[in-house]
Amino acid sequence: MSDSNGVAEYDDAAVQRIRDFVEATMGGRIVRMEQQVRWRPAWFADVDVDGRIVELHLRGDRTGDVAIFPDLKREADIISVLHKHGIPVPEVHGYLADPPCIVMESIPGTRDVSGLSAAAQSAVGREFMTAVAAMHKVPVEAFADVGVHVPQGAEDIALVGLNTYMPQYLRTKKRPEPLLEFAIKWIRRNVPLNRTQAAFIQFDSGQFLVHEGGMTKLYDFEFSMVGDPMVDLATMAMRNTIEPMGAPLRELFGYYAEASGAPVDRDALVFHVLQFSVLGTMQFTGTVADPRPADPHSVYLQFDLSLRRSILLALSELARLPLPDLPPLEPRTGDNATLIRKLLDTLSGIAAKDAVAEGQKGQAVELVEWVSRADTYGAAMVAQNIADVSAFLGQDFAGWADAEAALEAFVLAAGPERDADLFALLATIEGRRLQVFGPTPIGEAALNVRLLEGA
Repeated sequence: MSDSNGVAEYDDAAVQRIRDFVEATMGGRIVRMEQQVRWRPAWFADVDVDGRIVELHLRGDRTGDVAIFPDLKREADIISVLHKHGIPVPEVHGYLADPPCIVMESIPGTRDVSGLSAAAQSAVGREFMTAVAAMHKVPVEAFADVGVHVPQGAEDIALVGLNTYMPQYLRTKKRPEPLLEFAIKWIRRNVPLNRTQAAFIQFDSGQFLVHEGGMTKLYDFEFSMVGDPMVDLATMAMRNTIEPMGAPLRELFGYYAEASGAPVDRDALVFHVLQFSVLGTMQFTGTVADPRPADPHSVYLQFDLSLRRSILLALSELARLPLPDLPPLEPRTGDNATLIRKLLDTLSGIAAKDAVAEGQKGQAVELVEWVSRADTYGAAMVAQNIADVSAFLGQDFAGWADAEAALEAFVLAAGPERDADLFALLATIEGRRLQVFGPTPIGEAALNVRLLEGA
């Protein structure tokens, strides 16, 4: 069952269909089914099969309007191909179409490696990079057989992500995006033409679990495709800033070079950091600008702010353009400060009925803190941005919407000779936004973004 926008519903009846399907598929009885607290529907389930407990993970479809590959079965088929070729991934037991749900092996462990010794972290890093290198060696024809596009030639290989994400971006875009349009043009003009060997890539890499001092398996292949293998190293390095891999990147990349027999190409790495950051921002711009009900709004704001910071860092290195130094913000008391305190006080008195509700309450508190920063600094930030765009374009604007639209139009028409001037202006606008929202629980991750730190 789906809503009017084609998004799967996971109401009580749908969950019951999942239960029925799991029991029929496994030939047993569910004795525990616990919803996972996260931004997509997912459950852990224990199934009694002839007196033996089988632990499962039930992966539902991401809700909202951010799906690049809307058919969840694509991911199930990809995981099955990887499992068949001996890559450490969960075994898929079955797939339910309505509501979409992958029934797969539950992987023991945690993503947190902080409790491991340095030696154990290095060992896990070697296991992880060996698995990634093995994954990159699986013949791409095996994925073509389940409908995955196989790009041909350096340009298609380099831009497979951009070309894949572009339809969703154009369909969901709700506001001008001068920074994204600038970065998209730059990427298309600066493809690394030496990268001509395509491989299967996880795309959103760095996702593995650790149990009893060792790596268990890789997980999450929602965005995987065939492209440049350096994409996985680039996205892994980005994830490292918020979910440390354990061993330093330089060490991890050394393990990869050893296992793959291929050197790590830093220029290609930074190019793909830029492209992945642009794609992630493209993916969420529609819902950030015009949020849909039940979206994980604080999560998408965090992604948006962090990825924009990553775009600026990567462009700065690749184009050899400096980031501007911005003066500190001038503090003021926001017009709604008293009302915001009342709202936070009201939220603090709400007792959540379960872990899912507690997570939603936490997101609400985070959003109120974001609003508080907007109330305090937002008006001054917007006024400065309008003034800068007006001076740059030589015309006055009454509001930010008009100024932003005019700036995007200029970006789309400009040639590469305007790159330095445009980058300075766009980096100033985004830098102010980071100044305003970085000192919040949502924005903290953006403040910690580093470009290939330790590589």
